[in-house]
Amino acid sequence: MDIYEGLETEVYDRNYKDWVLLKRIFTYFKPYSRLMLFIAALIALDSITVAASPILIAKAVDIIAGNPDKSIIVIMVGIIVLLGIVGWVANYVRQRFAAIIVGNVVLKLREDAFSATISNDLSFYDEHSSGKIVSRVTSDTQDFSSVVTLIIDLLSHVLVSVILIVWLASINGWLTLILICMMPVATAIALSFRHFARKITQKARRIDANIHALIQESISGIMIAKIFRQEQSCYSDFKNCNNQSYQVELRRGLTFNTIYPFIAMASGIGAAILIYSGGIAVHNENISAGTWFLFMQSVAFFWYPLMNIASFWSLFQSGLSASERVFSLIDAEHRVKQNASEAVEKIDGRIEFKKVDFRYNNREKVLTGFDLDICQGETLALVGHTGAGKSSIAKLVLRFYEFQSGQILIDGQDIRSLDLEQYVRHIGIVPQDPFLFSGTVRDNIRYGQPWANDEDVLNAAKQISNGDWIADLPEGMDTDVGERGANLSMGQRQLIALSRVILKDPAILILDEATASIDPFTEFQIQEGLDKITEKRTSIIIAHRLSTIRNADRIIMLDHGRITEEGTHTALMAKKGQYAQLYDKYFRHQSMEYIESLKSIE
Repeated sequence: MDIYEGLETEVYDRNYKDWVLLKRIFTYFKPYSRLMLFIAALIALDSITVAASPILIAKAVDIIAGNPDKSIIVIMVGIIVLLGIVGWVANYVRQRFAAIIVGNVVLKLREDAFSATISNDLSFYDEHSSGKIVSRVTSDTQDFSSVVTLIIDLLSHVLVSVILIVWLASINGWLTLILICMMPVATAIALSFRHFARKITQKARRIDANIHALIQESISGIMIAKIFRQEQSCYSDFKNCNNQSYQVELRRGLTFNTIYPFIAMASGIGAAILIYSGGIAVHNENISAGTWFLFMQSVAFFWYPLMNIASFWSLFQSGLSASERVFSLIDAEHRVKQNASEAVEKIDGRIEFKKVDFRYNNREKVLTGFDLDICQGETLALVGHTGAGKSSIAKLVLRFYEFQSGQILIDGQDIRSLDLEQYVRHIGIVPQDPFLFSGTVRDNIRYGQPWANDEDVLNAAKQISNGDWIADLPEGMDTDVGERGANLSMGQRQLIALSRVILKDPAILILDEATASIDPFTEFQIQEGLDKITEKRTSIIIAHRLSTIRNADRIIMLDHGRITEEGTHTALMAKKGQYAQLYDKYFRHQSMEYIESLKSIE
């Protein structure tokens, strides 16, 4: 199997040129320009101390050889120690401030990445694994900091190399010229690895994202895995993915580690050329043996920063590939696009679909030339088989997805011209599987209205079955719901979700099969709340149970995105069409169960 199988780019991935990435990276450092200048000064000071040490040692050897005075030896040793202390302090302060800047930049980048992620429309999450997205927001933003660290180290090595070149030139210009001629060779070797380093690093990032996604999916679905005893299958999938990660990381490590032997070989050849050239010069008495020896000793100090500079571009690709993945996430185009941003202070609740065409992807259309007029304050029930388009209509009203043609009007205004954030505040939805965030019952009811006080939250909860359901909670409103509401039953989660909507007091209410997965008693409690909150507001009810639609002002029968019948429950039953057939097949026994449950409750 190809070790790169399944590591293709995401649809929203982009290829940025290095200079574009660097330009964008530097925009994050612009607020810290003064501190960066201070760091640059510290780098210069540190580089001077690093470069000065071999120079002073060489000078000390000459002085001691000519005048072995003890006091001079003590002075030279003291100067060298002082340089070491100054260099250590400069390096420590530089590292400290650099860490602060990098931390702040990563913080800002991660905020931008997360903001871009949550602002994306739902179609983005339909197509891309949440685990892979998490990997970009966490791991890739952290690896982004390596770009900065490498740049800072590069500046330090460049300064050290420049100082040493000047020093070597002062010893012997001819040998220094030979050394300078060797530098492009080492750089060319390093740059030849650049393409491979970038490619393998991108693959490594993708396999890390795959592992994140697999772990998240396995943990999220652990209950189902245990029900079907598929823990071993989960482990096998992880093991295969982990083995692939090992192979990719191994190849990545070999790619990066190969560059050093090549550069070391080039430096060895360069040293041999200098030894030969210097030896010839000494033989011909063009330079002294001492000068030649001093030059070769200084060259040994020069090779280390030179090798780091040469290997910079290949290592740099790791940080750039991380940056590229993060910026691709930030730049991902939204499919839901508003052509204006008109203020939405109030909504009456009239909804019109005019010749709307909609599909989730390039495959079969969900709605074709769809027309529907929902009056202000009307309670409309959508009925039909799975795939008929019921939930799609609700999602379009919520502006979760972009429709391809036609118009959707809210109070006569094109939905694409409204300020989206303000508009959605006037809509409430109770889904079939409500999501609760970690925290208390009170926190979750208040979620949509964080400014609401405890009294308002309690009043909203009491509008459902007079709040009797609260007494069944272990700690009442202060009960911890657990992760995703794991500490509560499905019925209790629905009651909280309904209370959350009641507190929000929306102009448009959407109930997406809100009673499909609960017991008859909780359904009765919810139905009491529904009767209250659907009064005097536009309500769209998507239901598989008769109890939630029988009192609707109008029922729409959908079939493959088209309206086949509409009317009240009584009128549609008398028509003996599709709705009556659906009722006889699915709803009649539910109606009997519901009546029996009401009797038992009474």
